[in-house]
Amino acid sequence: MKIQLEYFALLKDQRGCSSETLETDAATPQQLYSELSERHSFTLGPESLKVAINEDFADWDAPLSEGDTLVFIPPVAGG
Repeated sequence: MKIQLEYFALLKDQRGCSSETLETDAATPQQLYSELSERHSFTLGPESLKVAINEDFADWDAPLSEGDTLVFIPPVAGG
């Protein structure tokens, strides 16, 4: 299925882009993040991130559907 991904902060820097469309067999955000971590050498573990599906916060084991937009939200420092 095709999933739209948006990247912010450290993940954006490590991926080298702010968004992409990806073809995946991952059934959950957890499986997808594991796939992406291997592919792009992400240094943040899932315990450091929140996940949103179609602009709503979601559980890591929520089912994914064709056309979903996912954002893995890293910790943000402010000043």
